[in-house]
Amino acid sequence: MKPTEYFDQFCSRYEAYKNGAWCYEDGCIYRGLELLYKATGEQRWFDHLIRLISPQVGKDGSLAGYTPDEFNIDNILPGRNLLFLDRETGDPRYMAAAKRLIAQLDTHPRIPAGNYWHKKRYHSQVWLDGLYMGLPFQVEYAMAAGETPRISDALQQMATALALTAIGGGMHVHGYDDSRKEKWADSATGKSPAVWARAMGWQAMALVDILAVLPDDHATAALRRQTGTILTAIANRQQASGLWPQVLDAPDLDGNYEETSASAMFAYALSYATDLHLDAPDMQRVTAAGAKAVDALADTRLIDEDGETRLTGICQVAGLGPFNGRYRDGSPEYYLVEEVVSDDAKGVGPFMMAYAQVILSLKDQVAPVRHLASN
Repeated sequence: MKPTEYFDQFCSRYEAYKNGAWCYEDGCIYRGLELLYKATGEQRWFDHLIRLISPQVGKDGSLAGYTPDEFNIDNILPGRNLLFLDRETGDPRYMAAAKRLIAQLDTHPRIPAGNYWHKKRYHSQVWLDGLYMGLPFQVEYAMAAGETPRISDALQQMATALALTAIGGGMHVHGYDDSRKEKWADSATGKSPAVWARAMGWQAMALVDILAVLPDDHATAALRRQTGTILTAIANRQQASGLWPQVLDAPDLDGNYEETSASAMFAYALSYATDLHLDAPDMQRVTAAGAKAVDALADTRLIDEDGETRLTGICQVAGLGPFNGRYRDGSPEYYLVEEVVSDDAKGVGPFMMAYAQVILSLKDQVAPVRHLASN
């Protein structure tokens, strides 16, 4: 089955991830639909987006099930689609809803260095996941509203997060605990123990999405250099299959497996490399690694299950600290025990994004992808 046919069928049967409550998982699908619409101009992607998001956004801009004082950075991600729909439709409810999310960020707790806590219940913690959840929206909102100080704040938060989680060679650990109280946190550095591939995927997507909308100037020069280093390091760790292991810094760890959602996120970010004026060598090779990953996902992860084509091999969830009666210690071995599922939004959405990006790359004759030839 062609990926576009799969995406269409998936969205036709998709049900809101959390019983209709506003959440980042739905936001992954919304972002994928937005990018497919932009890349192809096909109305079906826009129609899917409107059908899925409309029940969650009230006429007054209220958001279904949204509780701002939870200070959950995840809830900010779908706000990017609100900004897109405000531009596309002119319906005032979308900007009214976006203002509710920016109001959360205005009061969101931060560590002393300035970074948002991941959630209120994750006191003083910065996770790579949260960089994608909050910062691209903050930058895009600032551009729409003409509130440029928010851009400087987002760039500073990104730079600080990269410094706090770096372990060298372009690799970054999943989380940082400023308080050093969590058992998973190193007592000296506050860092978690391992490089989880999807965490690096969230980070990579945040970097390219921010740089894609900001000018190539002095304010972004250092971040462009760092992004080039990170994307090169990711490309260098691509397996012969075209995919990446769940624990990125321990490819030979017993039980380590090639994970779909991270591979899709890397495919998306790498496919952007030559468009971002990154200060790093051989960005053509990096971009080609992204195209190779898209083909690998289409070839090996779209599998028939019970009469439906599904995207397989997705780690359902992983995190740090207490959750559902157990403690997630962030060790390399921990990331190998979480359930692996099919058709999870955290895998499908990024695959849609990656596919949309390589459509654009094909138009520019940068990174042809075999599966696009018949679409």
